[in-house]
Amino acid sequence: MERRAPAEVHMSQAIQPAHANPRGELSAGQLLKWIDTTACLAAEKHAGVSCVTASVDDIQFEETARVGQVITIKAKVTRAFSTSMEISIKVIVQDMATGIEKLVSAAFSTFVAKPLGKEKIHLKPVTLLTEQDHVEHNLASERRKVRLQHEDTFNNLMKGSSILDDPVCDEEEGAVPPGGTSVQSIELVLPPHANHHGNTFGGQIMAWMETVAAISASRLGQAHHPLLKSVDMFKFRGPSTVGDRLVFNAVVNNTFQTCVEVGVRVEAFDCQEWSEGRGRHINSAFLIYNAINSEDELITFPRIKPFSKDDFRRYRGAIARKRIRRGRKYVTSHKEEIPRCIHWDKHNQIKIYTLEEYEVLSIWVEEHVEKPAHIAYHLLSDFTKRPLWDPHYLSCEVREHVSENDQIYYITCRAVNNDKPKDLVVLVSQRKPLKDGNTYTVAVKSVVHHLIPPCPHYIRSEITCAGFLINPIDSSSCTVSYFNQISSSILPYFAGNIGGWSKSIEETAASCIQFIENATDYYIIF
Repeated sequence: MERRAPAEVHMSQAIQPAHANPRGELSAGQLLKWIDTTACLAAEKHAGVSCVTASVDDIQFEETARVGQVITIKAKVTRAFSTSMEISIKVIVQDMATGIEKLVSAAFSTFVAKPLGKEKIHLKPVTLLTEQDHVEHNLASERRKVRLQHEDTFNNLMKGSSILDDPVCDEEEGAVPPGGTSVQSIELVLPPHANHHGNTFGGQIMAWMETVAAISASRLGQAHHPLLKSVDMFKFRGPSTVGDRLVFNAVVNNTFQTCVEVGVRVEAFDCQEWSEGRGRHINSAFLIYNAINSEDELITFPRIKPFSKDDFRRYRGAIARKRIRRGRKYVTSHKEEIPRCIHWDKHNQIKIYTLEEYEVLSIWVEEHVEKPAHIAYHLLSDFTKRPLWDPHYLSCEVREHVSENDQIYYITCRAVNNDKPKDLVVLVSQRKPLKDGNTYTVAVKSVVHHLIPPCPHYIRSEITCAGFLINPIDSSSCTVSYFNQISSSILPYFAGNIGGWSKSIEETAASCIQFIENATDYYIIF
């Protein structure tokens, strides 16, 4: 048997008809129950005391599992903080006839230790056995920062209303109001719904939430078979107990071509609160669905047309959460499919755009510069000057002059995420336009050079495709566009900005512009 970490738990389940939806597929609600149970057992194995779910986030569903197959859920404590732990969860399905295994789902959950009485607890560190354990341990700290910053990041994005404006919803034919997707359901918490602490089982609450969210998604257009693709976050705000009435309210917030976001709010009532109509907000979540038609083809959802103030708040909130999810996925370690997008998404007023196509993320930064195009070209094509304006670069040295317009550079970069610093070997090619007024080009791509082998003190990284396009505006100004097709090795430098909790790209762009506009004759000549 494989060697397991001390705080790792595996659960295997044979999928029965009772676990499946009408299509014979494992229901997402049942899977969420099993995930929460396995994660809780892993947390308690490490803590040695009772633990409760604080949140479950970054849940991705990659494959469906069917009746007759076997599900294996692997939960492992990646890092322990003072009283909380992050649990990494992976779900594998195995076809018993062929033996083929596939990744069904991946997620991260946070559990809090709850010792009895007034006893104080400080969790012991996690034992790290492998190199991958060390990687996950470091990433867990970054993910925790993202979770703690989530509310502030979301509020800041909502304040910047210009980046969330979407006039298409008011103009597109066939747009529908969200009111028709509203769903309310109620559940009475009985003893079988309680966990071993006497509170309502968190996995059961998540399963009920998924049920009402799926109904809401199915009410939008012809979404006969909604498929849960991901969950933004289940956040547990407070407990409920046996005898409570749980009221679930779900509504579609926004649609994004073949995806729809459904928001669910849960309130708990005891007997007195029920008679007074005064509930406790105990949970919220945002679930993202695809849907298929009778031919098993993905359908495109109609656009949402908000009317009320709350409609607009939810509509814009969905756009903000989409951006946060995009950045957050790059501080998780598992591979995720990136949905195809057919347009560049503009992020803010300094013109930062991103494009996701298949499994490739590209970034485009555009700035106006009060300097002639030929000067900007001269300064940006000389990478030995890049550390003067780019804080990520420590050094850039020319190692070989391939031709007059092509040089090979060795670059070292600062460390991120408590990891080793990175280095690169790149070919920089520069081309002037044949005619005045046309575009100057600086292209960058990683290469392998036999005289510059990897160094044990650095992580050898790669630039897939990057560079600058410099377009003259007039004799004294130009537009500088920076492009980068981002590889996994340089994602950590961009994730925070993509997700909205960092302004590193804006700051670097501003530094670049300042460097060009303030350049002295010394820099231009030498």
